[in-house]
Amino acid sequence: MTLPAAFFDHPIAHRALHDVTNGRAENSTKSITAALEAGYGIEVDLQLSSDGVPMVFHDYDLGRLTHEKGPVARRTAAELTQIPLRHDGGGIPTLEQLLTQVDGRVPLLIEFKDQDGAMGPNVGPLGQAAAHFLRGYEGAFAVMSFNPHAVAELQQLLPDAPRGIVTDPYHADDWPTLPASVREGLRDIADYDPTGSCFISHNQADLSSPRVTALKSAGASILCWTVKSPAVEGEARKVADNITFEGYLA
Repeated sequence: MTLPAAFFDHPIAHRALHDVTNGRAENSTKSITAALEAGYGIEVDLQLSSDGVPMVFHDYDLGRLTHEKGPVARRTAAELTQIPLRHDGGGIPTLEQLLTQVDGRVPLLIEFKDQDGAMGPNVGPLGQAAAHFLRGYEGAFAVMSFNPHAVAELQQLLPDAPRGIVTDPYHADDWPTLPASVREGLRDIADYDPTGSCFISHNQADLSSPRVTALKSAGASILCWTVKSPAVEGEARKVADNITFEGYLA
């Protein structure tokens, strides 16, 4: 299994083409529209509502991106779609709304946020809820997660979908809640082969990692996050097959 060619044709807009100075929040309908109009691929994040609906939203809590507070997981989908996003005004989209809006025009890179809280096996019903909609989607898409257990579940739920692991050097300062043993296992990307992954999306600042080099040599596609300038893009592309970007037009 490999990523479709569409994933290498154009840069991928991180959380869609958001720009709060122009009224477009992360993962919003307006940002998705902007990415479609520019022809960029789109990366989005999924969280689950209290009634089991996959929502296009990055954070676990509403506070940073809306004027509400509290966990996304304690609100229904109907409530979440009516909560205005800061600097945007639109509500939080559902996965179903995203798929209808994109309709195969550009590739979708879909990140499943860790539902366990410690990168463990308690991934909850998010994967199954999202798979219900993705099985019928005819456009190019790929699924990924920082949590290899979620990727393993997606291997069972969506066996024909390209899948990958979001990866990082896992420094203690950046991941203070994860035990050292967990960080070490994740840093080694040991679950790449067991999960049937065909790509990683790695921290752009760590693309010189020997493990990344080894995976690339073995045929893995290398994506990276998050490129924020043309200069960083130039360096990243020396290793990465494509980039996810924000804050400028790649």
